[in-house]
Formats: sequence, structure tokens, C-alpha cells
Amino acid sequence: MTIDRIALALPVSLEDRIGAELVRHGHELAASCGSADELASVLAEGRADYAVVSARPRYLNDRLMTEADAAGVRIVALIEDDADRRHAKALGLHEVAEASSDWERIELLMLGSSPPEIPPMVDAESGRGRVIAVWGPAGSPGRTTLAIAIASELAAAGCTVALADVDTHSGSIAPAIGLLDEAPGFAAACRLAGADSLNRTELERIAERYESPGGGFWVLTGIGRPSRWPELSADRVAATIRECRSWVDYTILDTGASLENDEEISSDLFAPRRNAATITALREADQVVAVGAADPVGLSRFLRANVDLMETLQLDRVTVVMNRIRASAIGLNAAGQVRQTLQRFGGISSPILIPHDQAAFDAAILSGRTLMDVAARSPARLAIAAMVADRILPPQSGSSKRRRKGVKVLA
Repeated sequence: MTIDRIALALPVSLEDRIGAELVRHGHELAASCGSADELASVLAEGRADYAVVSARPRYLNDRLMTEADAAGVRIVALIEDDADRRHAKALGLHEVAEASSDWERIELLMLGSSPPEIPPMVDAESGRGRVIAVWGPAGSPGRTTLAIAIASELAAAGCTVALADVDTHSGSIAPAIGLLDEAPGFAAACRLAGADSLNRTELERIAERYESPGGGFWVLTGIGRPSRWPELSADRVAATIRECRSWVDYTILDTGASLENDEEISSDLFAPRRNAATITALREADQVVAVGAADPVGLSRFLRANVDLMETLQLDRVTVVMNRIRASAIGLNAAGQVRQTLQRFGGISSPILIPHDQAAFDAAILSGRTLMDVAARSPARLAIAAMVADRILPPQSGSSKRRRKGVKVLA
């Protein structure tokens, strides 16, 4: 396959060798730039099809990544030390090679070549994995905590699981379970999906792995800086979710709170939307777990936001979860009062109620582990396990045989 135009942004010591190699292999040197900003301008003008850069900050920055995404140009970064590798990962660039690599290796990365795909494990009946989106209103009702707990329970049940941070406002999955968030895995997956290069091999390359005695799962970490939200466009998010279906049995999406489409504050109807990732994730999901905080303020927020969830998105597969049930915030018979409030003001029946267990959640955050790993007998963990067994896993999965003694549904 012939590549017409390749732009470079490299130190002189690398530029001479790489420039000579690409010409020798029949390619055109589109531009030789002295900085990332200069190369970004070249890409914005449409003068290059691919780019090879040094992973040093002078030659690789946010602006260059943005322009490359907009122009559909694949970037390959050459690394000389660990600092270069960390910088490339921090920007979400996974197409990297050692500076001493031969041209064939660099060209393979530019072309997106990868080993043959291994058939994934998916639901034998449907032929595809299921997607569960976890949503809740503003005010920290426990979206991320619940998404992590659901992923760990499904993994413990013997399923292959991927947990993706789709929150464009405050992604927090990585620090919650002790993973490095230098490289935003979900943003990298979206970028590959936009270039029609995302597959199972690429997903496993950019994802991190959370290991647990109960069962590990894959993690696509979220964007480290909210300003990177344009990378998570609706089309890219949808394509990434579709690819995840053929990768694992269950994909758990931790979404943001806001459901506004932003049309009222933008004159460009085709401009990117800050909340497009959340809205797309909810629409693509097979099931939505809607979580609210079980206190007067949290209940009020949930009931108002739930109207938007049901009417605006017209969702019909929603499981309502009320988190942190405690008498100190609701009064006597806290569970009964929460059920009555949801039924009276929202028409919501049979919600899942999660008891408050501050000590267990604190231990999980302190250790960067899942609730199952640090407090398997916690009432909160047992309630989540029961919800997964009865509301998410299929009836014939045999999950009831794997339930721990003492698990019961709090509904």
C-alpha cells in the first residue's frame, strides 16, 4: 500500500534517517517541522496523510492531537526514554515505537496493522455482548462506585467484562480502583473508531486490567482533563460501544449526569456536544441503571432528572437504584419512606435499595480496590450482588448457584 504524503516533526538526529527511509520506500516527504504547533498547521491545511513525530513535548502536544483528529491523520510517535512514553500516554497516543525502530515497524503502525483477531466471548444466544449504562443526576449519587461494583460482580460470575469511563465532566474510575489515568483509554478507543481502526486487539492494547481474586476485568479509563470532551463525539462513542459488544460479554458504561443537548446555547446545530457521550451511551445501552442518593436532596434531584431520562431519551429498560439508605438522613423506616416517595412522585415501583456502609466504601477508596475485594460481607456489597444476579444476569446463567450465602434482594 502506497502512502502519498508523510509529515515529520523530529529532532535532527532522527529526521535525517526517517526522512531518507520514507523516501527510499516510495513515499513523499510532505513537510519537515520543527515543533508540534508547526506540524498542527500543516495538518490543518490538509497537506499530509500521516505524521511521524518525536514523543517529546516540543514535537507532540494537545493542539497537534486535536488537529490530527480533525484531519483524520494517524500519528506515530518515536520514543527515546520513559519520559517520552509517559508523555505520549498522557495524550492518549498509543501508536508509539522505539526511536531505533526500522521503517517497516513504523509503517505498520501508520497503516494500523495488527495481529489476527481472536474470536471474542459473547452471548451465545444473541451473538453479541450486552451494554449496561450507569447514570445518575448531579450531586455524586454513587454512579462510579456502582459501575465498578457491577463490573466486579459480573466478573466474579464468570463473565468477561469491560468497564468504560464515558463521563466528560469528571471521569474518576481510574483513581477509584488504583489505576494510572495518564492515558485515557476510552478517548483512544474513540479516536481509533473514528479512523475505522478499532478492533479487539486494539481494545486490549489500550485498556488497562484490574486484577482480582474474584475475577478481573478490563478498564477503559476516562479523559484526565474535561477540556478533552470533543474527542468523545456521538459517532465515535457509538462505534466504540458497538465494537465492545464483540469484545466482552458485558460492557459497563459510567456516564455523566447532564442530559442537555446544548442546542439552545449554540448556533451551530452540527457542532460537537459536551453531553453527546452520555446521551449516546444511554441510547446504545441494553439496560440503564439509574442511581440516586437516598436523602431528601438526592431524591428531589433524582425525580426531576428522571423525567428527562424517561421523556427525552424515551428509555424503557431502566433499573432504579437508590443508594445510601440510612435512617439518619430519612428517618425511621428509611427503606419504606424511599419506596413511598418514588412511587408517589415518580411512579417508580420495585427500586433496588442499597444500604449505607460508609466504612466499607472508605476502605475501598483508601485501598483503590473494589467493594467485593475489601468488604465482601458488607450489606451494600450483598445488595449489589443480588441486584446483578436478579436484574442483569440472564435467568438461566446459573448465577444463583454462585451467589454467596446471605445474599437477598432489597426491593
